[in-house]
Amino acid sequence: MQIHFILVEPAVPENVGAAARAMKTMGFTSLRLVNTKAHLEEKASWLAHASNEILESAEEFETLKEATQDIDWIIGTSAKKRRVNEDYYPSTRINELIHAKANTIKNLAIVFGREESGLTNNELKLCDIITGVPMKTTYPSLNLAQSVMVYAYTLSMLDIKEQITDQGTNLAELNMLKTKTEDILTRIGFKKDTAIYNRIIERLMILGETDIHLLLSIEHKIERKLEIT
Repeated sequence: MQIHFILVEPAVPENVGAAARAMKTMGFTSLRLVNTKAHLEEKASWLAHASNEILESAEEFETLKEATQDIDWIIGTSAKKRRVNEDYYPSTRINELIHAKANTIKNLAIVFGREESGLTNNELKLCDIITGVPMKTTYPSLNLAQSVMVYAYTLSMLDIKEQITDQGTNLAELNMLKTKTEDILTRIGFKKDTAIYNRIIERLMILGETDIHLLLSIEHKIERKLEIT
């Protein structure tokens, strides 16, 4: 599994440099940047402190959608819950969720928003789950680099045993399940822009391997019934 850290429009070069340093100390190297050149400024290099290769090799994208085209599972971060009907997971649970989906994920991304405003609602909709760092007090909040450090440390403890022989198959099954579900929902009258449609897809993306196999079997039966009728 390849883990990518994505920073969306960071404005402070020091934050980008400190984020690169946090990544390196925890063993991560893939940094993706959306609509920013902050990593090219000298101040970013000062804070990177022997992690400049991460800044130099960082991939640049214009939008978050472009930055996640090849990602199988997207974890968004937010300081507060934006939508009433969405699940919001503490950062302490992400390893548990990832472990349950291990063989369905080849590329995973953890996405961080702007220093002042975080991720937009549309950007959060691109994410499969939304997480936040549990804090004892509301203020002061964590800054961008501190948040990256918390998640990098948490993800560094992720222990996924080597099961890559059928990883491609399981990843294909997750994509198949999503496609089949979208097709069935449309055929029975659910519209894509409704809250319940998005809620169903959101819940779908946190399923583990066993549940994916079970639902595929059920959906195969449903498709046959729909074809008959």
